Amino acid sequence: MSEKMLKFTRIDHQTPLKRKVEKRVDDFKEVYEEFINKKAQEQSSRCSQCGIPFCQIHCPLNNNIPDWLKLAAEGRLQEASQLAHSTNNMPEVCGRICPQDRLCEGNCVIEKSGHGTVTIGSVEKYITDTAWEKGWIKPIKVEKELDQSVAIIGGGPAGLACAEELRKFGYKVTIYDRYDRPGGLLIYGIPNFKLEKFVVERRTNLLKKSGIKFQQNMEVGKDISLSDLKEKHDAVLIATGVYKPREVNLPGHNLKNIFPAMEFLTASNRKGLGDKVKEFENGTLNAQNKNVVVIGGGDTAMDCVRTAIRQNAKSVKCLYRRDKENMPGSLREVNNAEEEGIEFIWLSNPKKFIGNEKISSL
Repeated sequence: MSEKMLKFTRIDHQTPLKRKVEKRVDDFKEVYEEFINKKAQEQSSRCSQCGIPFCQIHCPLNNNIPDWLKLAAEGRLQEASQLAHSTNNMPEVCGRICPQDRLCEGNCVIEKSGHGTVTIGSVEKYITDTAWEKGWIKPIKVEKELDQSVAIIGGGPAGLACAEELRKFGYKVTIYDRYDRPGGLLIYGIPNFKLEKFVVERRTNLLKKSGIKFQQNMEVGKDISLSDLKEKHDAVLIATGVYKPREVNLPGHNLKNIFPAMEFLTASNRKGLGDKVKEFENGTLNAQNKNVVVIGGGDTAMDCVRTAIRQNAKSVKCLYRRDKENMPGSLREVNNAEEEGIEFIWLSNPKKFIGNEKISSL
């Protein structure tokens, strides 16, 4: 092990290079450049292979991180990909959007010892992107088809992951989704600069090739009833996600030009996908030439401020009630936002929205 691993005392922590700020704010492409093979292997070799892997303990999926880091350090990327997929239905997505600095990387043993964390997320992204490029990721081969079917309501990450696992057992699976594309928040909620849409589309295309059926533009309760689904299928899973926004019940909250985050992000993502978006075209959900204030300090707030700056907003401010060290989202995303010109106003809460018919100030 000493030849391939435990190199954190000799090799410094290094992350993939970022695209220059002046270029990346002009488009919605991903911010980080790809690791070349040598760097991915080098950074993987920094793992200390500790007895109690705190990275794995603090991973919500309990991914076997030390083992696939060791495989990556040894150049055994196909095996690393297989191991990553054994606990994660979409490691190429998690490698891009997980707040690793709060989870696995933030709890890395060598990070705590002052040597700088292993760049787990970047290596995970590299392993799985390589697996896609090499053709190692194949459609599901069902060993025994079962004469039972399952309906899944919702085509977001939960619905897609459940569909994949059920299909592996041989169940017939149909996903009913109200949107025109599968993927849910991965498609319509997360901006391209964090997750380009081809990443999600190639995964859903793989599921289609695996025999999973998709019924798009199908809203349960409107286009088809729940009782109809229960009659048609042996089981029904409800995986509709959390789309209801949290209300800000302050004086003036009914003024125009105050929007929940998902309305703004969905309009932007639809525009990026080439859709005609009336609310974007008429300027309602377009930040161009506007002074934008985002209330909140999570990853969704960071998606909003960074989207607004790319839409050529006149100014973008983020109000958050705590300080920078106590934000709930990824500190990496906050740093990216600061680099891109967003102004943060810490320890601040709005008292009221001011204006006549339309908001003019806080």
